[in-house]
Amino acid sequence: MSLAIGITAVLAVLGLAVIFGTDMSVAVVQRAVYAELDDRTLVQVVGRGHHYGDRRFPVVGIGGTVATAATALLAFLGGAPWTGPLAAAALALVIVWLVLFVGVAKPINTRFTAAAAAGEVPVDARALQARWESIIPLRAGLLGAAIALLCATLFLL
Repeated sequence: MSLAIGITAVLAVLGLAVIFGTDMSVAVVQRAVYAELDDRTLVQVVGRGHHYGDRRFPVVGIGGTVATAATALLAFLGGAPWTGPLAAAALALVIVWLVLFVGVAKPINTRFTAAAAAGEVPVDARALQARWESIIPLRAGLLGAAIALLCATLFLL
């Protein structure tokens, strides 16, 4: 059972790390870049980025989430005493991340994607981007903590 837990935990870490790295990149670098762009360029860059990201990242994110859930299930069924609770805590953090993404980020992504495709600049483009960016530190923190919990699960096997 330890091998199965280890495999799912590693797959979870790899999947979540892709999304975590993206969120960290936005938090550390891209926010500053976006602040220097004119509104039209901001809408084009952000909108086109979301166009591709929202189509390509779900496979990785869903895979990481499913692997996290599998790790928790397997850890409760046959892991060491602390592996189940650690993996379950990681899953809870991932679910909070998903709620934030679906409730805040995704609707904004959709607006920017549509505006970029239409060559339009929403009058509230800066406010939309500010709202999107306001949850990025929290999103990155949630995934960073989830990954750390999954790594702790691996250490306890």
